[in-house]
Parts: sequence; structure tokens; C-alpha cells
Amino acid sequence: MKNPVCWVVLTGISIAFIQQGLPVRSQGESQSDNKQMDNITIRQGETLFLSCLQGDFVTHTAWLNRSSILYAGEDKWSVDPRVSLVTLNQDEFTIKIEDVDLTDEGQYICAVQTSSRPRTTSVHIIVQVPPKIVNLSKDLVVNEGSNVTLMCLANGKPEPAIVWRMIPSSDDSLGSDNEVLEIPFISRDKAGVYECTAANDIAVDTQTVELIVNFPPSISDGRDVGVTLGQRGVLLCEADAVPEADFEWYRDDRRIFNGFDGIEIEDDGALSKLTFFNVSEADYGNYSCVATNKLGSANTSIVLYVQDGNSGTSTVFTPTCLLLIVLLHLLLKF
Repeated sequence: MKNPVCWVVLTGISIAFIQQGLPVRSQGESQSDNKQMDNITIRQGETLFLSCLQGDFVTHTAWLNRSSILYAGEDKWSVDPRVSLVTLNQDEFTIKIEDVDLTDEGQYICAVQTSSRPRTTSVHIIVQVPPKIVNLSKDLVVNEGSNVTLMCLANGKPEPAIVWRMIPSSDDSLGSDNEVLEIPFISRDKAGVYECTAANDIAVDTQTVELIVNFPPSISDGRDVGVTLGQRGVLLCEADAVPEADFEWYRDDRRIFNGFDGIEIEDDGALSKLTFFNVSEADYGNYSCVATNKLGSANTSIVLYVQDGNSGTSTVFTPTCLLLIVLLHLLLKF
């Protein structure tokens, strides 16, 4: 059974309890003590303890949140399961609110009715919320030269500060101290991972965006290769491209396929290898490597030349030179 309290009349922060059978006394008819405590700051998710001193000759007591009664003496009026009574005796009246949320922010009043006059103690609760990134640009794939805009939005209390940066990067221009990061005319060296950090006095939230920049192939200059007749020879072609390039090999405008005349072609990411397992005189000459992706193509020429195994000297044989060498060998036989 509840204590004989019918109503709580709230005027500002002055509270008078009206007992059954007793006349209502207005604020002007009785002196009251009103005390304002310092604000209490608490983090979201923590447990809040609210306590006030009772003193002698207390007849009624209650904790209120704004205009709602949480506890009147031992009787719980709040339907919130997070609110519970901790201590109630002649000296102390303490309740607690578990898992504090932003909706719990506001003014709380401890009202005490003594045999002579009412007394209230009020305190304002400030709930701090850790930052949380709620809207972030998705991973992007763009072509070189495009304008890129990255967005990062976060909630929190106090309002979080947002910082963009590329990781890792020593270029300060690849960052921003606000929600938007703009990269005009993006180049391939600006591809990578970008980090958004939202921070306030409570905590830090971090998320990342991957930015892929497509660009056409560029091929390193081919290195000519000298091989002794009958030995193994390898021509290398390396191309930088996103997406990765497809390779084609040519000899005198004729495409070479894997397995053609005992030649092996092996592609591995940015590198293509053309391998001769037993170099013959017919293999010497000029070869072309072509790298292609959806944005363009590039090519380079590589010469396979004869290397004298004894002296270490080398000779480049064109098809005409090879024909003359064969005729010379035939004439020497007669």
C-alpha cells in the first residue's frame, strides 16, 4: 500500500506534499529550502546514482525526473526497469538508473517533507555519448583524372570532430578536418585506404574507405637479351596498370601463342615472360610486347640476340643477316 500521498504539486522546483484529509498549503504560506547541486556528467551506458540527505523528522520523500515521480519513499512509481531503490533511511535516500541513455538527461529533484516545511534538492544530469560514424562513403573505383568526394558523418555528445587522412601518407594535402574530403583530378598515386576518425571527449570511432584508381598500362623499357645458341632464353615484359593488363607477344607483326614452336608464355600479374627452351638461329630477332586494359594499351620492343659463349661478345641478327650467314656457311663447304 502506498504512503498517504495523493498528489505532488510542482511549482518551479518547490514541492508540497498533500496528505489525505489535510488542507493544501501554498508555497507562500510555508517556507521551503531549495538547493541546486552542481551538474553531474555521465557517459551513456553507465549507472547513475542519485542521492540526497534526509535529516530528522522527515515525513515524506520522493525522487522526480522533471514532472514524473520515480520513487515516493519505498514505493516505485516509475515503470522503467532500469530504475531501482538503493538506500532509504533517516539519513539518506538513494536511487539508481542503470544503462543511462540520452533520454535520461535533464533535471532531477529530491523532495523531502519534514514536520515543519518542505525541502528540495535539484541536480541537472548531462549525458555524454561516444562518437559513432553513421554515414560513410562506400569503397570507390574511379578512373584517373576524376574528381572524388568522400563523406563521413558522425553522432555524439559533445559533437565529435571529424578528420580524414590517407594511411599511410606523408602528404598533408590528402586529408581534411571536416566531414568532406575532396580530391580533384585524382592520380594513381592517391589510390589507397582513407581513414575517417570521429572523436570527442569520450571516445574515438574510426572507419576506412578503399579508393581504387584505374589507369591505362605503362610499360618499362624492354631489356634486350643475349643468349648463346642452344641455350635457354627469357624475355621479360612488365606493365603497371589498374586493372591489370593482358599481355600479347609479337614477332614481325605475327602474334605468338603459348606453345608455339616450343615457346612458353607465362603471365603473372604485372609481369609476362616469353621463354625459349632451346634457342635456334631462327629465334634471334626483334619481339614486341603489348599490354592492354579497358583504358588503353602500351608496347615495347625487345631484341633477342646471339651471345658468343667464348668471348662474351654479342651480335644482333636481323632476318637478312641470318640469310647471309646461312649462305656463307654453304659457300664454305665447297
